[in-house]
Parts: sequence; structure tokens; C-alpha cells
Amino acid sequence: MTQLTTKQKQYLKGLAHGLKPVVILGANGLTEGVLAEIELALDHHELIKVKASSEDREMKRAIMDAIVRETKAVEVQTIGHIQVLYRPSEKRKIEVPKAR
Repeated sequence: MTQLTTKQKQYLKGLAHGLKPVVILGANGLTEGVLAEIELALDHHELIKVKASSEDREMKRAIMDAIVRETKAVEVQTIGHIQVLYRPSEKRKIEVPKAR
């Protein structure tokens, strides 16, 4: 997945604003099952929120980085425990503004 421009990220942040986290990581952290859920959600919605409720900042960052790496999604933003991810699907549900 290519990088998003600032304008594209702003657009996606706006779309993500009203979303609720689709996947919430519990005490078990990032398991195969959780990754599969994230994959399904990305395929279906393209733009999702994931909540990682780890109190350890470095652990949370490592989990979020792993999600991006494993799903090949783009991290649109992270606020606290919430990570917003975007990955276009074959059908392209979201029309992202063109990069200039």
C-alpha cells in the first residue's frame, strides 16, 4: 500500500470520526484470531478503528505496528488506544481524493 498524502489522511479521518472500534484487543493481545477479524473488517469496510487496550505504551505501539505490517493497511491516525486503519479493497468503497 502506498503512502497517503496529508490531504487524503484528513479526508479519511473525517470519515472515521463517527466509527466505533470494530475490533478490540483484550488481554491476549494480537492473536491469529484477532488478525483474521481485522482482515475481514478491512476487506468489508476499508476504513476501520481498532482499540488496543494495553496500558504499556511501548507494547501498544508494537501491537499497532504489527497490525499495520501484517494487514498491509495504512495507519491513518492513532489517538490514545484507538488506531484508524485504511486498506482499499477490490471494490473500492471509499473514494479517496487524488494525490497531487
